[in-house]
Amino acid sequence: MSDTLPPCPECASAYSYQMDALLICPECGHEWPAETPEDTGDIIRDSVGNALADGDTVTVIKDLKLKGSSSVIKVGTKVRGIRLVPGDHDIDCKIPGVGQIGLKSQFVKKTAD
Repeated sequence: MSDTLPPCPECASAYSYQMDALLICPECGHEWPAETPEDTGDIIRDSVGNALADGDTVTVIKDLKLKGSSSVIKVGTKVRGIRLVPGDHDIDCKIPGVGQIGLKSQFVKKTAD
């Protein structure tokens, strides 16, 4: 029966069991709900932990070299109207003077604008 139950999130023990509406780990005693809410999607966060959304304005926090080019996106560059996409480069945007580009969220910071 433990083949169908998830392992303990605290100690990763595979010996979890279900009692009523809870799953219980016999090794560490951790209890958690048996039904987990459905994942509504991963939240993409900027370099300081702010949640990002489509249409936000962000600022680049580090000079970014562009592959295949001698161009650099300078620190402090504001990018307006971002679009979030799945993948490694999780922000699609258009940067003036550079064009359409994919950025990693770890190199941007959300701004109030």
